[in-house]
Amino acid sequence: MPRHYPNWLKAYCSFTSASEAPLDFHFWTGVSTLAAVLRKRVWKDEHSFKWTPNFYIVFVGPAGIVTKSTTLNIGYRLLANLPDLGSGNYPIIFGPDSMTWHGLAKKFEAAYHEIPLQLASGDIIKVKQSALTCSVSELGTFLRPEDKALMSFLTDIWDGKERPFDHATKDSGQIQINGGWLNIIGATTPFWMQSNFPPTMLQEGIGSRIVFVYGDKKRHLTAYPSRVVKSSDYYDNEKRLTDDLAHISRLIGPYELTEDAYVWGEEWYKKHNSTRSLHTASGRYSGYLARKQTHMHKLAMVLSASQRDKLLIEQSDLEQANAILEAAEHSMIQVFESVGTSRDSYNVGIIVEYVRAYKWITSEELYRLVFNIMERDQYKAAISNSVEGGLLEVVRKEGKLGLSPKAKIVN
Repeated sequence: MPRHYPNWLKAYCSFTSASEAPLDFHFWTGVSTLAAVLRKRVWKDEHSFKWTPNFYIVFVGPAGIVTKSTTLNIGYRLLANLPDLGSGNYPIIFGPDSMTWHGLAKKFEAAYHEIPLQLASGDIIKVKQSALTCSVSELGTFLRPEDKALMSFLTDIWDGKERPFDHATKDSGQIQINGGWLNIIGATTPFWMQSNFPPTMLQEGIGSRIVFVYGDKKRHLTAYPSRVVKSSDYYDNEKRLTDDLAHISRLIGPYELTEDAYVWGEEWYKKHNSTRSLHTASGRYSGYLARKQTHMHKLAMVLSASQRDKLLIEQSDLEQANAILEAAEHSMIQVFESVGTSRDSYNVGIIVEYVRAYKWITSEELYRLVFNIMERDQYKAAISNSVEGGLLEVVRKEGKLGLSPKAKIVN
């Protein structure tokens, strides 16, 4: 059956148009959802390594404002509702909500399978994979940065290393994962990032492999989505998107680049390694920049699969992937720059985030939102520093004094 939509990602973003969440959240949820059906069935072979379309995507935003969990659940629902994928295909396997070695090993064991594939050369190979997708609304229940063995594993498996992963645990014994492939999308708050992510992890470890997407305000207000989109239209589009995912899930084999794409990619690589954009000049972005080529080709595979059944990456796919990542980098900066800052600076950041989201808010209402994050004295100091630093201003509205953002903030 042919696809319903010529571009699945565009159709998915249109499908979520009634949502209050930032559009970037929905776009990257769509990317993760497509990656989940592609799995390790497709790849770009560079001889000594392979690029596969898995992602670690993390939404960061204040609690209760940008509907992070609801956004994730839209993509999860499409994957959970996939029909029988047919002979030679396998169901999508979801990873555990809580990351333990025992739970993870059991899921990988259940996901393992081999698919025979005849290449253009006539050779027959076995595509081995243990592919998991994890959709985690509270990243803190899943990711434990203090577990160095776990962080090492997550780093290795993102890189797509071919060798089996062996790990011994006291409770689970010897764990061996063959053809491991892990696709993660999760959500957290700036406070969790500040409390749990050391700066070195962003520069050298798993943090440089994560696409962070920051949001602190609603796209628009929608009290009743069911009044914006008719139920019949919504569920019809949901089924069409799911049917197309089932179609895309049948893609298998190596991706190739067109000659124009190779030429563009070579020029991009030279420029990328000889110059650095001003917004990523800080040394803390070195790890991400070292892997940007990988991020770009992973995303280009997803963009290609969104539009066509041919396993071919065109120049336009690379150009679009690069543009999307450059836009995301400005979002990542807001996350990176908050990690490792002093407690006072962090409190100021939290205060400013809330005021920007509410546009105007009384001091009493604001404190009720942050009292579980900072003490009263810390709160007063953060307000004072925000006003004195020109980030916020005191504005009278309807007879009450409140706080408003003084200017657009770039963290």
